[in-house]
Amino acid sequence: MATGQLFSRTTQALFYNYKQLPIQRMLDFDFLCGRELPSVAGIINPGAEGFQKLFFGQEEIAIPVHSTVEAACAAHPTADVFINFASFRSAAASSMAALKQPTVRVVAIIAEGVPEADAKQLIAYARANNKVVIGPATVGGIQAGAFKIGDTAGTIDNIIACKLYRPGSVGFVSKSGGMSNELYNTIARVTDGIYEGIAIGGDVFPGSTLSDHVLRFNNIPQVKMIVVLGELGGRDEYSLVEALKQGKVSKPVVAWVSGTCARLFKSEVQFGHAGAKSGGEMESAQAKNQALKDAGAVVPTSYEAFETAIKETFGKLVEEGKISSVKEFTPPQIPEDLNIAIKSGKVRAPTHIISTISDDRGEEPCYAGVPMSSIVEQGYGVGDVISLLWFKRSLPRYCTHFIEICIMLCADHGPCVSGAHNTIVTARAGKDLVSSLVSGLLTIGPRFGGAIDDAARYFKDAYDRGLTPYEFVESMKKKGIRVPGIGHRIKRGDNRDKRVELLQLFARTHFPSVKYMEYAVQVETYTLSKANNLVLNVDGAIGSLFLDLLAGSGMFTKQEIDEIVGIGYLNGLFVLARSIGLIGEITDMINSFITMLLKAELLVVPS
Repeated sequence: MATGQLFSRTTQALFYNYKQLPIQRMLDFDFLCGRELPSVAGIINPGAEGFQKLFFGQEEIAIPVHSTVEAACAAHPTADVFINFASFRSAAASSMAALKQPTVRVVAIIAEGVPEADAKQLIAYARANNKVVIGPATVGGIQAGAFKIGDTAGTIDNIIACKLYRPGSVGFVSKSGGMSNELYNTIARVTDGIYEGIAIGGDVFPGSTLSDHVLRFNNIPQVKMIVVLGELGGRDEYSLVEALKQGKVSKPVVAWVSGTCARLFKSEVQFGHAGAKSGGEMESAQAKNQALKDAGAVVPTSYEAFETAIKETFGKLVEEGKISSVKEFTPPQIPEDLNIAIKSGKVRAPTHIISTISDDRGEEPCYAGVPMSSIVEQGYGVGDVISLLWFKRSLPRYCTHFIEICIMLCADHGPCVSGAHNTIVTARAGKDLVSSLVSGLLTIGPRFGGAIDDAARYFKDAYDRGLTPYEFVESMKKKGIRVPGIGHRIKRGDNRDKRVELLQLFARTHFPSVKYMEYAVQVETYTLSKANNLVLNVDGAIGSLFLDLLAGSGMFTKQEIDEIVGIGYLNGLFVLARSIGLIGEITDMINSFITMLLKAELLVVPS
């Protein structure tokens, strides 16, 4: 493997199995280092294509998404690093597919627990084809100031604290990804920082060894000293011992093998990683540390003394003039994501959509502050729900009962009215239920069911101003405006609309006041003197009675009543009610049409 450095400031990667956070961290590191080219060239998400939006500094960029490894490699021939975030079940197959691509040089396998037989096949193929595998069970690697894999080195704050935004003089390799982050910080405190750091992974069969990377570091001119952190279990460290004995490593090596506390336990102990389990004296941390020391590595007496050993080794190199000072600079500030800034209380942002009628943020949804369980347990009806969602309060039962009566009486009025006709024709043309329903609802207006609001508005204005029915009707006539709520194509003075009579009877029985309704009746008396079809219709009845409901309940101010009438709440009653009937017309038409087709089929005479 040997050769030299793995990454540079122009290295680009393909990211397998989309994960937003590690990709964004890579792009933020790019921006921190002053890279001009994003390090993620493409994303591979099996079965998906398109692009994903992410941030490169303050700029939002679109990273292509490919459905296969082959397609991604063909589209991005310069991307030679493959970062695999697949699960341990599928990591081997996708990694092998990447290794077989001529453009891929390095494969990092993040998953822990890849089957050992699969790991061995990957390692054998990579070595035979002069390719590098980092992992399995790795956090990845980093070249300071140039490129990093996924979540390597953690947060941006940690990266800045470890001075990883610019290159230092230390090559570092470890089995543990978590301890890598710790050592990056330690090394930054007592040296000029990391040049390159690799976590080979904690599984029993890692794709590359500690000695593989130490020998690479030895070939990189910018690396002046090497730090190694091993662990008990396995015999990987002994390959480094042999390399040191054979003189293959000419640069100072400071090493420590963790797990010396294992001897304190009476039985064999597994330390986190699959490979961190001593299989005998040679695999113990003490034996490995002694072997490394005997081979010429600087090995401290304990992990606590590891930092001092690194500091002293670095200091000697500086004294010998082998390391010159690194020019420090302040890295650019990474723009903070809005949602993170809001959570931390650094910024405030206005909401784009506000709802004051319902809330689903608690244990259960609430309508105007009333929990769903209370609505069900107290036997609330549709009228009660409408009172909560439309008027944001619980109205008396007679009010909600009146709302329900209005819905029942207005649900349908036969197939010949314009709304039903449009709905039936649309459904007959093969359109779906929603489209057919909407075609009928769009016909609602002043001539069809949409006069409730206007009736309430004009009756209220006339009554509140003290106009007599004569003055009201004649003033409307002079303006060329039909009186809303008055007039019917079929009903006459001697053939009243039964729905109007039922509403009026209910109101006289249950409402504390019906002043607006009585005024509407007086207006009807006057209009009937003009023509026998100018009767109070259901729109006028509902409009005037709703005014009595609002005024008589004592739960609305005058301003609130004016707002309700002005906004157009009352036509909503007709829309809600008639939707029930229009859906019925649709299903009835479909059933009738199917029956007709079946009958026609039965009448076909066999040839």
